[in-house]
Amino acid sequence: MTIHELVEMQRTALLTAGPRHVEERIDQLDTLHATIRQRENLICDALQADLGKRPEEAYMTEIGMVLSEISFIINHLKRWARPKRVHTPLAQFPSRSYILKEPYGVVLVMAPWNYPFQLTMNPLVGALAAGNHAIVKPSAYAPATAQAIESLVSACFPPEQATVILGGRTENQALLEERFDYIFFTGGVNVGKMVLEKAARYVTPVTLELGGKSPCIVDATADIPVAARRIAFGKGINSGQTCVAPDYLLVQEKVKDKLLSHIRAAWEEFYGEALNGLQWPKMINEKHYNRVMSLMAGEKIYCGGKGDGQRIEPTILTDITWESPIMQEEIFGPVLPVIPFKEIDEIIPAINSREKPLALYLFTRSARNREKILQGVPFGGGCVNDTVIHLASNRLPFGGVGQSGMGHYHGKYSFDTFTHEKSVVVKGNWLDLSMRYPPYDNKKLNLIRIFLK
Repeated sequence: MTIHELVEMQRTALLTAGPRHVEERIDQLDTLHATIRQRENLICDALQADLGKRPEEAYMTEIGMVLSEISFIINHLKRWARPKRVHTPLAQFPSRSYILKEPYGVVLVMAPWNYPFQLTMNPLVGALAAGNHAIVKPSAYAPATAQAIESLVSACFPPEQATVILGGRTENQALLEERFDYIFFTGGVNVGKMVLEKAARYVTPVTLELGGKSPCIVDATADIPVAARRIAFGKGINSGQTCVAPDYLLVQEKVKDKLLSHIRAAWEEFYGEALNGLQWPKMINEKHYNRVMSLMAGEKIYCGGKGDGQRIEPTILTDITWESPIMQEEIFGPVLPVIPFKEIDEIIPAINSREKPLALYLFTRSARNREKILQGVPFGGGCVNDTVIHLASNRLPFGGVGQSGMGHYHGKYSFDTFTHEKSVVVKGNWLDLSMRYPPYDNKKLNLIRIFLK
């Protein structure tokens, strides 16, 4: 079938059968959960082939997060999907008001390569939980995982409810020519803008999960050994190919040397000689490897800096300024540029002069500094005294702001994202107030004022 025929097949199926009952959605999600468990080793093998991830990291950052998301949604879906009664204004008496939850229809999920299983499946789970039919496009840069996803989805769902399209740019472009009822895209800013332009033709609502340069701030009050381990962890996951990885480090001058020494020691503890060990993931492809290596050209290397053609050592760069080339784009690799500061107040306008980041991390024991940063800097989400863990909560919305994205998901926020809330007022017939009808006069106006004030 062509892409157009697949879209039309799903639309016809939805219009013919109507939205699936909540019980059916739960049964299908149960089946998906069980099938992922059965295929866990196959999915790990695919992630190893595409990104060099060890099974432990693959489960922690991909498979386990998807299983947790499915379980959480199954346990709460009946309550989320119920009609919601709301208060009715006195002026509309006698009547009752409520909100119906209905799926948008046929949705498109376009996923990236860096967490190819998690960032494909979690939006799909939300879309299906809300009763939508879905077409899924995994990234061609992670072909083994894309094949695993295609096999998984086809085993769990009929194609008229959920289907996977494999391929690259040609298929992406063909999909964006179709009319969908919702588009969920995760990827880079430039492609996200193109998706938004394509969606505008049909006024299709979109969620864009993009990226940006996420700052990590460490002040002199921080617990430096703990901060260093958590920064090293957040930057090291997936070899830095994480949309919410600490992109650059802002550290108060008086603790800079101590912090960098501890980060280097943490990396040595975690990964040993990264290029010679089995713990360190690889860059997704040669093009991306070369791009990250080129960002280090001419910069002062504190530690790391070497590559073997596939993998790049965890690296710290010093003597970096806001104007340095590496500060002009998202790194998306295991390179951490460092900019020192004297006082916390000086970095707030510097951060705010750039695009709003997807994430922000602050290490401090100062309540004053914490409130200054949290209240003074817009960002998608983040942590105080840790990195990246905010995206692992089913109860927190995950998403960006400004050029780092629009919309959010995870847990109930995934259900809400893929759900249209239909407002309904059911009016009684036994009372029909004449003040609402022309002709109007002062008496009616006074009555209207009583109800509407």
